[in-house]
Amino acid sequence: QVQLVESGGGLVQAGGSLRLSCVASGRFFSIDAMAWYRQAPGKQRELAARISSTGSLNYADSVKGRFTISRDNAKNTVYLQMNSLKVEDAAVYYCNADLRSRTPWLPENYWGQGTQVTVSA
Repeated sequence: QVQLVESGGGLVQAGGSLRLSCVASGRFFSIDAMAWYRQAPGKQRELAARISSTGSLNYADSVKGRFTISRDNAKNTVYLQMNSLKVEDAAVYYCNADLRSRTPWLPENYWGQGTQVTVSA
């Protein structure tokens, strides 16, 4: 079984910063793309940031310039540095990854359990 475990969520004041981490654990061969999604109450889950296996970056317009996604392949970890947080950034943030863990070694998509980010005005 493969698990994605997020950490780093919490309560922060508007204008503050948080860094989220997501570690892939278990038995797998490799990780392809990794991403952070978020879902606010009453809203659809949306892609916040994505990083490919080669380091290509994608950000939602709403977070561009404030959030930075990065990865440490040696640690099987993806990070989301969130700066200048706004009240509208409050959501459950979910780690997502494509990884290869079993024959025929095709990529499969996995989700973490999510970590709560609360931003107070």
